[in-house]
Amino acid sequence: MTAQTAEQRDLTAVIGLEVHVQLETETKIFCGCSTQPDDDEEPNTRTCPVCLGLPGALPVLNEGAVEAAVKVGKALGSEIPEETRFHRKNYYYPDLPKNFQITQYDAPICDSGEIEFGVDGDRRTVEIERAHLEEDPGSLSHAGGSIDTAEYTLIDYNRAGTPLMEIVTAPDFRSAAEARAFLAKLTEVLEYLGVFDVTRNGSLRVDANLSIVDAAEVDEGGGIDEETLESANRTEVKNISSHKGAEKALAYEETRQKNAIQRGREVEQETRHWDESRGITVSMRSKEEEKDYRYFREADLPPLRVSGWKEEIEIPELPDARRERFREEYGLDAESASKLTSTKQVADFYERIAEKFDSGLAATWVADNLLGELHYRDMAITDVTDRLGEFTRLVELVDTGEITVKNAEEVVLRRMLDDRLDPETVVESEGLGKTDDDAVAAAVSDAIEENPDAVEDYHAGEDGALNFLVGQVMAETGGSADPGTVNELLRERLEG
Repeated sequence: MTAQTAEQRDLTAVIGLEVHVQLETETKIFCGCSTQPDDDEEPNTRTCPVCLGLPGALPVLNEGAVEAAVKVGKALGSEIPEETRFHRKNYYYPDLPKNFQITQYDAPICDSGEIEFGVDGDRRTVEIERAHLEEDPGSLSHAGGSIDTAEYTLIDYNRAGTPLMEIVTAPDFRSAAEARAFLAKLTEVLEYLGVFDVTRNGSLRVDANLSIVDAAEVDEGGGIDEETLESANRTEVKNISSHKGAEKALAYEETRQKNAIQRGREVEQETRHWDESRGITVSMRSKEEEKDYRYFREADLPPLRVSGWKEEIEIPELPDARRERFREEYGLDAESASKLTSTKQVADFYERIAEKFDSGLAATWVADNLLGELHYRDMAITDVTDRLGEFTRLVELVDTGEITVKNAEEVVLRRMLDDRLDPETVVESEGLGKTDDDAVAAAVSDAIEENPDAVEDYHAGEDGALNFLVGQVMAETGGSADPGTVNELLRERLEG
């Protein structure tokens, strides 16, 4: 095939993901070492003979990790078999000292499943092929450069043995944007389940497999036959640690492979490393095949049976269901319901406010005002959940008319976040108590008397004149008058 001929081909990306999720447990998956690092933690100190793979050390399975895996399976609609087992994946891991990984092979704890998500206004469903438990290796620190340029590499075994769940999708993605949207939805579901902490460093890592095929090979439903997939050389991209990073890495790799094909070159089947600092992928090694890992049964762990127990494990209301309930129960529009269910913590916070106030008022204050101010400060709802009572009081001050909406939004809320003050303290220190009716009426009279030109402009039909007079009244009352009341009083006086 010539390069000229290749340039005329319409090409499509075929993408599958392997998502490694760190499960939130107190201890590691096969030993009693803590999974919670200290702020001043030294390397290679949160370890024991089991997670260091020392001779004679025997693994014991963490029940909490199994429970978390069952919850994930239920949320994905997976089949959870009566019996599952562990295998040894034999491969040289420089950061896993026993040189094999305890994982699951032909009997994963979760089989099949799916996730539905939105991208560019459309709904997509991606098949989950399997999800299984395994241990995490340690961490590598490349000194003086990236993986291919570092002077040397340091190994820290503190992370070794942390429980992971690997979620493997079918090759159902056709773009980098779809992959990013899927990861966002998966993260949302995992957070709702309470088995995952997105703020933890390295809590989600992605290996992405990407091939390029002729667009004509994709049917109307987006499917591709097995023969076409087998014949396309697949590249695996590793070291992806964020939703945004996944989109960038896949977009780069798709472009790289298409350019190679357009120039008449064959794409090599290999494993590549995503160098986030340079925004490129670099070759690591030729791509291994399944047989290269020499799986065999883990003799130190008996088969795992969760029959009966799995039925007792309950999962909370998931984001899509909660979103729909918010629309029906609270009468919210789609945008507000989406904002208010973006995380379980946000949804819980909103419902606590909505218990005491009108649902629309609560939605405005949580979805628009509070979340907006938090985003501006690079904060999250988890930074203020312990102050629910203070924010409830702020909404109450507005609802009862004790302070104006403007002062509540622009002064009280901002000082509450910036200075960690309670609303009453801010109101008192700023003198924001609402001005009484007599004082507002007096300020209206003063504004009319002192601004005859504006009064004349108002009678001449100039729209800005009334706004000017409202501003004069608000200035005289220190912003504590209600703008709607001021507007109404001015109209009555000017037209009376």
